Amino acid sequence: MLGAFAQAFRTPDLRRKLLFTMGIIAIFRLGSFVPSPGVNYGNVQICVSQSADNDILGLINLFSGGALLQLSVFALGIMPYITASIIVQLLRVVIPRFEALHKEGQSGTAKLTQYTRYLTIFLAVLQATTIVTTARTGVLFGGCGAADSASPVIADDSVVTILLTILTMTAGTGLVMWLAELVTERGVGNGMSLLIFISIAASFPAALWSITQAQDGLTKFAIVIALAIVLIVAVVFVEQSQRRIPVQYAKRMVGRRTYGGTSTYIPIKINMAGVIPVIFASSILALPTLVAQFGDQTEPWVQWIIANLADPGAPLYIAIFALMILFFAFFYTSITFNPDETADNMKRYGGFVPGYRAGRPTAEYLRYVVNRVTSAGAVYLLLVALIPTIAFVLLGVSTSIPFGGTSLLIIVGVGLETVKQIDSQLQQRHYEGILK
Repeated sequence: MLGAFAQAFRTPDLRRKLLFTMGIIAIFRLGSFVPSPGVNYGNVQICVSQSADNDILGLINLFSGGALLQLSVFALGIMPYITASIIVQLLRVVIPRFEALHKEGQSGTAKLTQYTRYLTIFLAVLQATTIVTTARTGVLFGGCGAADSASPVIADDSVVTILLTILTMTAGTGLVMWLAELVTERGVGNGMSLLIFISIAASFPAALWSITQAQDGLTKFAIVIALAIVLIVAVVFVEQSQRRIPVQYAKRMVGRRTYGGTSTYIPIKINMAGVIPVIFASSILALPTLVAQFGDQTEPWVQWIIANLADPGAPLYIAIFALMILFFAFFYTSITFNPDETADNMKRYGGFVPGYRAGRPTAEYLRYVVNRVTSAGAVYLLLVALIPTIAFVLLGVSTSIPFGGTSLLIIVGVGLETVKQIDSQLQQRHYEGILK
């Protein structure tokens, strides 16, 4: 494998793409530590150290690689772009115009991408305003850093400074979105996925190091590493698994030429929804706790939310989290894979599944297979997401990797896809690939 990587850097075109990708990653990480105008960096560090064990801060800080709590230029990270992409994809179900654009091909996809960019900027403005407001009032850091405290995060309370901070964070989101698209076009791998990968990986060393500082830290660290290795092996195995539905195409004459008569298959992945159900479930469960932070801490409803929904190890939190993962796994799969559309496309080009008539019977069979496969995929997501959380509770580890197994899902998935792209480009140039 090391020889294949060395060969990749000896290939001029591939070396240029790899170095370009690394340069974009370096810019992204650098922007994560550049504070926004008006932000007192020293006071921010004080508040971060005092709020290190806040689970909600770890939740909202995941996809920014620590930039959110630094109130940096790239504080919002890639999250507004991810949210906008998911919203546009979901709107295809309720807005016929979006579905028509999706079916138009490249021109329609370009139009949807343009809508996604506009929505990203809109969401960035909303999120930047929320973050600046919560930072000024001290809610973001659990009461630390308020404008009227001894160590204010944003000392200058003028309208110009607030607007400049919001504008800077919004512009940072636009720059991150542009950098992600540059990586996709000129680099290696999917730019958005790679930036998420880097953001999550950046938080791993600090989280693992904090485990070693606890009582019996080395023993707990060894258990966490062993658990991570087992989960990585399981994720690789399941993510590479697929249910192949055989498809045959009848022969047809076009002029003097014969087309069709071939056999292929439809690959149905076990986990078609990816990590989206876990992200949706975690984000929705974070909302009540965020709302509770604005309320009076002595109120009964605030105390109930803190006791049951703010702690990932609480039984009620785990139960609701599990049910939401199962729901979103089926919901998102039903949106991304349409059995009726697939069956119609097969019928249009003379394809059929052996033993089933083309059209409606084929669609019903595809729906049956997808539902069964999704059931296994949803249980798999549930186990990967909950096992680390339960293990951390049993071990008494206070600082855990954000989202538990979700971070491993993203890192392993993005790593596999990136390695596959590098491998395919090596194989095109008649070199031995990375994967064997």
